[in-house]
Amino acid sequence: MHVHLLGICGTGMGSLAALLREAGHEVSGSDTSFDPPMGPMLRDLGVTLHEGWNRAHIAPGTDLVVVGNVIRRTNPVAEALAKEGVECTSMSGAVRRFFLSGKKPLVVCGTHGKTTTTTMVTTILQEAGLAPGWFIGGKPKGLPASASTGGKRRLVPPVGAPASTGAVPFCLEGDEYDAVYWHKEPKFLDYVAVGEDDVTIVTSIEHDHADIYPTMEAYERAFARLFEALPEGGLAVVDARDEAAVRLAKAHARCAVVFYGLESDSVHYATPEWLGAKAAPTQRGSQTFDLYAGGMACGRFELGASGDHNLRNAVASVAAVTQGFGLTMGSARTGLACFKGVARRQDVLGEYGGITVIDDFAHHPTAVDETLRGLRAFYTGRRLVAVFEPRSATACRSIHQASYARAFSGADMVFLAPLGRSTIAPDERLDLDRLARDVGEHAQVATSLETLEASLFAALRPEDVVVFLSNGAFGGLPHRVLAGLQGPHMGPA
Repeated sequence: MHVHLLGICGTGMGSLAALLREAGHEVSGSDTSFDPPMGPMLRDLGVTLHEGWNRAHIAPGTDLVVVGNVIRRTNPVAEALAKEGVECTSMSGAVRRFFLSGKKPLVVCGTHGKTTTTTMVTTILQEAGLAPGWFIGGKPKGLPASASTGGKRRLVPPVGAPASTGAVPFCLEGDEYDAVYWHKEPKFLDYVAVGEDDVTIVTSIEHDHADIYPTMEAYERAFARLFEALPEGGLAVVDARDEAAVRLAKAHARCAVVFYGLESDSVHYATPEWLGAKAAPTQRGSQTFDLYAGGMACGRFELGASGDHNLRNAVASVAAVTQGFGLTMGSARTGLACFKGVARRQDVLGEYGGITVIDDFAHHPTAVDETLRGLRAFYTGRRLVAVFEPRSATACRSIHQASYARAFSGADMVFLAPLGRSTIAPDERLDLDRLARDVGEHAQVATSLETLEASLFAALRPEDVVVFLSNGAFGGLPHRVLAGLQGPHMGPA
């Protein structure tokens, strides 16, 4: 087929283009710009690219147009396609249509940890030889690309496992954001109920995406629909520590539900069938944990990522691949040890003059808190400097004002960048000055990224660990700071 992607340079859309090319389709696309790394990657794949919104960019005879969710109804190309009756679909609709048929999906959903957990389960299944397909909204370090079509043949299921266990897995993030302008439904609904025994992980349910879910009730309704959609023969692996996830799973899921957690967790009316108990770190700095399934000891596992949140992700991953796909504990242990992490998740960019520079995607207060706790435990005895850019529709709003103040308690110094969105009503905005006062004297608000950069160079000293927290590029600040540490910009330190 010839498929045109409208808004092709988004992370998900670019990965979809790569999948379509791998599957042998002719692919073209249009967008407003083709900056690295996505633009060069698409050109290397042989994708024909057109800059700007012009109906003429879609060649006669094109079989299907995939419309990204950045495209609005008023986009001139979208308006023309609607008038002409050209066949269109969303990104999630295209993934289901082209890549999930005949596969057994493993869908990772939740407010936090989707990219990391999807990478974990993909790595484990890949190392076990199951040749999974995958579709990951980030850059996995231990995999050759962010997406792959996976194997073509069915596998021989383990002895005693259901025949469907032999279906080739397809691992993907189940995002709750809406699919496309004419289908304002969560993308994860396109990924579930593909077969009779899909596997779904739900890591957490906390209010996010305030631009489309104005209240927590609206946000929870999306996940209630997710649980209702899971097939009766499927499996849901749910975080026992998350009250909303437990409550909604018990009220709405028809499939088997198993809960997971850590030994130290407070759980909500749910007994974790899968339980991790923290053990001593290795000399290499990896975390280790002892795993228990149904009260039975399953041995010690190693994970090359810090933080309790990543331990929970690991427990969920092992539960999903063993109980959902019939892997042995030995295979799961070996595969988990091969996990290399994900770009922009506690991603060490480099170190110079004794100062370690880390880039992280955390922007929700819970993610900020978990990230800082993990770094605090890993970099024991070093000063932790947090630099935060409130950029998303949720982060720029005041709905988590108090939670942010608590989230930064793990940092020794906090720098707050200006709000990344100017269109939010003043009475709805996150109050940065108030946040700085609530955090304490070690917090300060910058009027611009330039003044923030100067303040950082004046404050940083050897042995500091500085972590940049943003769901955007942060204006290139993390890389500029790392480069500046090697130049003449350093202050008295």
